[in-house]
Amino acid sequence: MKLNPAVLLAAFSCLIISSCASTQTAKPEPAKTVEEGPKLVGRVASIPADRRFVLIQSYGKWTIESGRILTTRGPDDRAANLRTTGETLGEFAAADLQSGTVEVGDAVYSQHIAKPAEMLTTPELPQPENQALLENVQKNN
Repeated sequence: MKLNPAVLLAAFSCLIISSCASTQTAKPEPAKTVEEGPKLVGRVASIPADRRFVLIQSYGKWTIESGRILTTRGPDDRAANLRTTGETLGEFAAADLQSGTVEVGDAVYSQHIAKPAEMLTTPELPQPENQALLENVQKNN
């Protein structure tokens, strides 16, 4: 059985048109950002007698920069805020006690902060001060 080339061409063009129409009407979904909760990063390993700082034993590679706020949780809803000092030795890191009560063994959490996507914009060029003053002058015509 031999098919007419005109019929094949018409059927083929209908398929192309319908597939193009379906792709044009589909709206892209906005990118979803997953907000993560606090991440368990370690435990309080030791507390010196003066209780001004603690040593944290990290659960994995320590990638938290200096000055980051960490939170601790212990039994009986005990909590504390720590600020990392940037001092590390192997799996241990030092953090200053900012507030609360902390004990050896308390869980240490880091709040994940998602970095915003970089916007691709044209940088604004600075205007000379004389040009900016001329633009703000009222003209009486």
